[in-house]
Amino acid sequence: MRLLVVGNGRMGRLVVEHAPAYGFEVAAVLDRAANEGGTGATGERCRGVDVAVDFSTAEATLATAPRLAGLGVPLVIGTTGWQAREAELRAAVVEAGTGAVVAANFSLGANVLEALAETAGRLLRDAESYGAFVHEAHHAAKKDAPSGTALMLRRALERGGYARPVDVSSTRAGWIPGTHTVGFDGKAETLELVHRVRDRATFAHGALAAARWVVGKKGWFGMRDVLGLEG
Repeated sequence: MRLLVVGNGRMGRLVVEHAPAYGFEVAAVLDRAANEGGTGATGERCRGVDVAVDFSTAEATLATAPRLAGLGVPLVIGTTGWQAREAELRAAVVEAGTGAVVAANFSLGANVLEALAETAGRLLRDAESYGAFVHEAHHAAKKDAPSGTALMLRRALERGGYARPVDVSSTRAGWIPGTHTVGFDGKAETLELVHRVRDRATFAHGALAAARWVVGKKGWFGMRDVLGLEG
């Protein structure tokens, strides 16, 4: 299968590096210069492309993803920071009759953590003496704070029925590996669920698995669909 990669940063390069192991030939890479305002997503460039993986920027995703969907190219989107406009992007995918896997985090561990957070939220929703928090820490160069994964985890707690406030905090310093903690603090004890990334390649592996999965599907999906963690 032929793969289009949107974004040529660290994640884009990791996707290119690992694509052959998932049966993909990289048809093209759209970097910033080649995709100003989404103009790199042309019919000619997308001819024969089976799926696209986007690890670019929020601005680039909002410009490029609707064009790719309109060309019938399924999408895997790992960019964050654009979710306030999710409704319009989702509408573009549905209207085009193609598929998209959208996730703040493509690692298996983070998605299992999300499922566990939802369960914990349900189990502790009536335990009023326990306060919930989400803390995430990343290297100093990460732009968005809180991270998309931290917001994903807060939503998981809320889906579980945890209706009390959830404190979300962030740390940006040095070279800290991506670390997410979901915690519940009571008068006599603290419960913490922690996920820590040691190698960013885990995100590329997850995105490529999602790319292989979404080909031929229609609709808006998450990584939990890909991993079979729903239900």
